[in-house]
Amino acid sequence: MASSVVEKFYSMEYGPAPEDAGEVNKWLDAHGRWFGHYIGGEWTKSATAKFETKNPATGEVLATIASADAADVDRAVKAARAALPGWQALTGHQRARYLYAFARQVQKHSRKLAVLESMDNGKSIRESRDIDIPLVARHFYHHAGWAQLLGDVTPIGFSGEFRGYVPVGVVGQIIPWNFPLLMFAWKVAPALAAGNTVVIKPAEFTPLSAIALAEIADEIGLPKGVLNVVNGAGETGAAIVAHDDIDKIAFTGSTEVGRIIRKATAKTTKKLSLELGGKSPFIVFDDADLDSAVEGLVDGIWFNQGQVCCAGSRLLVQERVAEKFYDKIRSRMETLRVGSPLDKAIDIGAIVDQVQYDRIKGLVETGVKEGATCWQPEISMPEKGLFFKPTLLTNVHPSSTVAQEEIFGPVLASMTFRTPAEAVELANNTTYGLAACVWSENINVALDVAAQVKAGVVWVNATNLFDAACGFGGYRESGYGREGGVEGMYEYLVPAWLHDELQSKPAVALPEPPHPAHDDETVNGVPGEFGIDRTVKMYIGGKQARPDSGYSYPVYGLDGKLAGEAPLGNRKDIRNAVEAARNVSAKWAKTTAHGRAQILYYIAENLVQRRAEIVKELAKFVGAEQAAIEFDYSVERAFAYGAWADKFEGTVHNPPMRMVAIAMKEAIGTVAILCPDEAPLLGLLSLVLPAIAMGNAVVAVPSERAALLMGELYQVFDTSDLPGGVVNLVAGRASELGKTLAEHDDIDAIWSFRDEAASAMVKLGSIGNLKQVWTNEGRAYDWFDPAQSEGRTFLHHATQVKNIWVPYGE
Repeated sequence: MASSVVEKFYSMEYGPAPEDAGEVNKWLDAHGRWFGHYIGGEWTKSATAKFETKNPATGEVLATIASADAADVDRAVKAARAALPGWQALTGHQRARYLYAFARQVQKHSRKLAVLESMDNGKSIRESRDIDIPLVARHFYHHAGWAQLLGDVTPIGFSGEFRGYVPVGVVGQIIPWNFPLLMFAWKVAPALAAGNTVVIKPAEFTPLSAIALAEIADEIGLPKGVLNVVNGAGETGAAIVAHDDIDKIAFTGSTEVGRIIRKATAKTTKKLSLELGGKSPFIVFDDADLDSAVEGLVDGIWFNQGQVCCAGSRLLVQERVAEKFYDKIRSRMETLRVGSPLDKAIDIGAIVDQVQYDRIKGLVETGVKEGATCWQPEISMPEKGLFFKPTLLTNVHPSSTVAQEEIFGPVLASMTFRTPAEAVELANNTTYGLAACVWSENINVALDVAAQVKAGVVWVNATNLFDAACGFGGYRESGYGREGGVEGMYEYLVPAWLHDELQSKPAVALPEPPHPAHDDETVNGVPGEFGIDRTVKMYIGGKQARPDSGYSYPVYGLDGKLAGEAPLGNRKDIRNAVEAARNVSAKWAKTTAHGRAQILYYIAENLVQRRAEIVKELAKFVGAEQAAIEFDYSVERAFAYGAWADKFEGTVHNPPMRMVAIAMKEAIGTVAILCPDEAPLLGLLSLVLPAIAMGNAVVAVPSERAALLMGELYQVFDTSDLPGGVVNLVAGRASELGKTLAEHDDIDAIWSFRDEAASAMVKLGSIGNLKQVWTNEGRAYDWFDPAQSEGRTFLHHATQVKNIWVPYGE
């Protein structure tokens, strides 16, 4: 009898536990299964084009959706612009109450929203109900708190937190199909909390969730025009990106589309944040709890059918336990249940669309052709619908297609490693940098590896944990900007002075001096002194360097007299400078913050020691009065960033689970800087110093008109214990050198503080590796005003936040 009971226990199958879709079907039928756009607080169904949204599990058409054209987008933007003054006129508390009401309504409609999400997207109802909906409500609650703390909008900034900042304005948002509800909350909640108005486009595969949330906006009485929802495919998104009256674009989606958006916005002043693709490593050491790691892996790659930008799609397992771990994975895969998304006992639902299904299938076939071994469990599969078996690929080469390209499906590509150093090298062997998991019972190993992995989020002995208080976003080609937390709020704010067009003057170059046309020039009134040698060299790798071109160009003072000659840098000089910066960047970033602060103080000290000669040289280009003032401000700025170096720190978040999230402010890497013509010494130091204070290495192009100042600066750097390569100065034509730097794949960020053309140039050039870009948008900064030219804004742009999640208690 006992053996019979045991046999029956192990042979039991899950019975179906379907969620009732009746309420959602009633809702669809009440609308005639036809939906238009939500513009200016009104629903519009008129459309010249339309498309269908289907249930990927059954192929059933759920509804017909109007497709917005450029005219519809224009109406939505105009509605958002018209609503902006009224929304910003509300107190912070009033905006907070709207966001709070939104969160409460999400909770009240939680079951309907979860079922709708699973029907439209194909994900398991357990995931929609137990993960997505609570996080949606959490984001609206969290950002209701930010609205309260920000306070009122005033011309000089918020009255509460983020003083000196104001809302960016009208925000265009484009969200993907893998987490329609959650992406809506991630984008809309912080934008509204910060006092902006929104035009949002959901993905064409999954528009119903956004439509349902727009109805909630109606239910809570959100002022008309504050939130606008337009539906459509890529053409609609392109119309949003191209609209002249949108102040910011926030996009989540593929890296390919991210590049298109970067290009489309390059010649505009639109603020841009991109949350793009990933190929996240899931690193398992031989001392890990392998059973827990397997369960983490299930959540890491088969959660939401693997259609997750941060999915742990690259398994890196230590060689000694690899086969044992593979056996455990295969055993667990045999128990995964694939089927109707509305079945509460299902683990894996349907792929969102036939296009995505075909892509997944094609990439798996490519992986096998390139030598991978494919294994799939013998499990029952639905007879119809877009269902794909969970797949394990072993013997994958690090350079193979399935190890490098984002598959976005339930496919795991596995490789092995021997040492922690090799694990880090494999983990970083990708163009992406969104997330990573590290599994080890040795916390020292786990944290050491977490610090070295190039990713915006790292989970230790966990996976796919999210919270509204913890920033989420990537490094490298996974985009820039953050969703959630303090860093996420910055994406929807701008400095108050910069936002005020009355104070924003176009950046202008120094006037061309009236230099003489004859050859018998004198320098400093001494005939022939130029013949001795007044040619300043470049500063690369801590050494003076002659230009590769062999050419120099004359530099004239304000009086039109020849001041000397500056080296004419070219592509090879940039290559050498970038190489020098890359060679030292990792070591410099690991230098203690106190150590970097000491060097910045030394720079200030050595500037003071050379005051007479620096002021004398600077006076040739800006006049004696400004030169003296500019020098004093430069010394003060060096002291300021010496002070900031060990104080602009990360924080520890306490999310609502037994974890802590350590938000580390990390150096970006190698930063290129195009320095301004106005205030040539102070402008250069105001940009270079915050970058190196935060641990970056710099390649700077000084003002063409005052490049001779390099000769004074590199002597200061040499005597200040600054390691060679941390600061590199390459003189020449900024338009030519800037383009080379913007297109260089070993540059991680580029700052341009020249004219509007230079801003557009570096944005266009950055598309290759999607490096971070910060420009003055062609507007003149007052380098003598610390409110504009010093402090947190500069440090914010010099760092990127990595959130490391660590278990904390039981």
